Amino acid sequence: MGNFKISVLVLVFSLSLQTLTFSQEKVIDSLKNELLLHKKDDTTKVNLLNALSASYTSFDFKKSEEKAQEANSLAKKLNYKKGEARSFLRLGIQHRKKSEYDKAGENALKALKLYEEINNLKGINSSYISLGVTAYRSNDNDKALAYYTKVLNYSRKQGDLKQQASMLNNIGGVSYSKGNFDDAIDFYKQSYALREQLGEEKKGLGVLNNMGIICLNQGKYTEALKYFNKNLDIHRKNNNKDGIATATYNMSAVYYELKQYDKTLMLLEESLELYRELGIRHQISSCLINVGAVYADLKEFDKALDFMTESLSISKEVNDKGELSAGNFQLGDLRLLMNQPKMALKHYKTSLELSLSIESKISSCHAQIGLARAYVELENYSKALYHAQEGEKIAKKLELLPQQKMALGILATVYEKTSNYKKAFESHQQFKILNDSLFNNENIENITKLEYEYKYKQQLDSASIRELQLTKTVTATNKDLEESKQNYLWAIIGFLAVSILLGGVIFYLKFRNVKSETQNIIIEQKLLRSQMTPHFIFNSLSVLQGMILNKESKKSVVYLSKFSKLLRIILENSRDKMVSLNQELTAVENYLALQNLESESYKYTVKVDDTLDKSLFEIPPMLIQPFVENAIEHAFVDQKEVKKIDVYLAYINKKIICTITDNGIGIDSEKITKNRHKKSLATTITSERLKMLSNDLKIKGSVTIEDRQKDNEQGTIVTLVIPHKIRIK
Repeated sequence: MGNFKISVLVLVFSLSLQTLTFSQEKVIDSLKNELLLHKKDDTTKVNLLNALSASYTSFDFKKSEEKAQEANSLAKKLNYKKGEARSFLRLGIQHRKKSEYDKAGENALKALKLYEEINNLKGINSSYISLGVTAYRSNDNDKALAYYTKVLNYSRKQGDLKQQASMLNNIGGVSYSKGNFDDAIDFYKQSYALREQLGEEKKGLGVLNNMGIICLNQGKYTEALKYFNKNLDIHRKNNNKDGIATATYNMSAVYYELKQYDKTLMLLEESLELYRELGIRHQISSCLINVGAVYADLKEFDKALDFMTESLSISKEVNDKGELSAGNFQLGDLRLLMNQPKMALKHYKTSLELSLSIESKISSCHAQIGLARAYVELENYSKALYHAQEGEKIAKKLELLPQQKMALGILATVYEKTSNYKKAFESHQQFKILNDSLFNNENIENITKLEYEYKYKQQLDSASIRELQLTKTVTATNKDLEESKQNYLWAIIGFLAVSILLGGVIFYLKFRNVKSETQNIIIEQKLLRSQMTPHFIFNSLSVLQGMILNKESKKSVVYLSKFSKLLRIILENSRDKMVSLNQELTAVENYLALQNLESESYKYTVKVDDTLDKSLFEIPPMLIQPFVENAIEHAFVDQKEVKKIDVYLAYINKKIICTITDNGIGIDSEKITKNRHKKSLATTITSERLKMLSNDLKIKGSVTIEDRQKDNEQGTIVTLVIPHKIRIK
């Protein structure tokens, strides 16, 4: 799995957001009607054109710009400086949306000059806001902060709570960009508190979005999704395309972190389509780079490279240093996956230079970790150690749990490669603790529950609207119909009732299907957590430490080699839905050998019948290992005679049959000596997973566990029927 980090969008309040309402389509219709009735070329017409331009901002950028141009031309003709200045601000917003920051700044300065000439303080502040947003978008955080602070101080003197709320949010955005998360959260909370005081919670959506982004960066995925879902729900109801695009874009980052790539791509595609329609170039670039990151993780490298190259090209055209830094970082990760560490190193260095130039601590952290990974591949462990430590230092300071986890994983590898086993062990322990905190079952199930609630709420809202419309229709019709038409009316009502009932059945079936898909995801997550349990890793490292302390150097080298190989195979297999049968059996053999190395306590065999070509088949990973582990841990309690475990595979009646046989005490004896109701977690999860895989691959899978006593033999036999695919060579 690559260590890609897809970007998110922090919202700032500009003039366009200040004028945004949540019934814009009605406002647009009203303004268009007024404009049609107003034939005279006067200041009123200029004001109407500027208002119409503002209303179009979130729906149709082209029309917004056209109306601003009309207003500007008429205002100049009338020498109406206030209207002309307002139109310059509107034009500046459109240029900024197209990432034309120089033109955006020029228009804002023209507006500022005109407002100063007529001593319009409100207009002067609006100009400073526009200049601040433009500076922020072009990564000049210090200049943006200066403009925002100037407006905040003025609004406090005037007691303007609305403007204070907007500026506090914007200053929070600057703090976030600089990596000062505590300051950012403080500013966001102040902003939202003012919105609540004003009864304008809807206008605080941008603040909620930004709070969600901080939660995302800190690995608080459930909280992040709550904020983003709330934004998306309101923006969909009001058909705010810009808002929908932003919410879906940011939500995709949560699902990416959870490795749910289908949902990530679905959300990014919706966002990209809307941004293309709106012509917001810097966000088109962001979407493209993120889509590329997903395809890279899916090992579709050509697709990934195409998307990333297109993104970088747009970022260069608009001179967006933030996106250029992100793009180079993603390309570095891609080149690593393509086994091109020298090219990766070049991209990471460029990313670090750009992130330092715009003072982005988050981007610097990503780049430092990327450099460490590249140097590991190039076997330059001293430089890898330096950059991993730098990355971890920033991640700790900013409380970026996913980045801390990555840095610790790299440190564990570097320490292992440089024979510093104590530090390797410590780093790996910390890595596991962070990994478990990020991907615990409660976290995953909370997100699943949240997703259900959101989808169900959408369906419920839709059903309520339909019911209300139906009630209104029936009531209105009742008033108009004569007594002779009542039977006809009841027929209509009956038909509509049946339609609603059928709709409910369809909704239930769809909902059940979604639940089934999500259950599959949860089972996969549980498997990943159970397949290499912490106690096995820690026990293995403890055994290794004991060998080293006992100066059993040859034995420890063999043990370390097998442990590393097994760990690598299992981690590689865990990211794929299907793996070659040959690869899976190699993992099983390594596991048996490793567990047996310390005391050679049992004999084992892994045999494949001649009917089964190992190179021809693919099977789901980690189906056999849990049952082998059960045999090792539970089958040979107090057994003194020779212990044996045999794994045998054959291809019978177009089915892959695998048996795991031991000569231990037998499953029936185990039930007597242990709690009857206690089941192995790995065995339970594998059984659940087999049911899901059977449906997915259209090949029935099953597991049976029997005591060999019925065949007058000692021990237990597990029989697996494994769903499979035939590899296309």
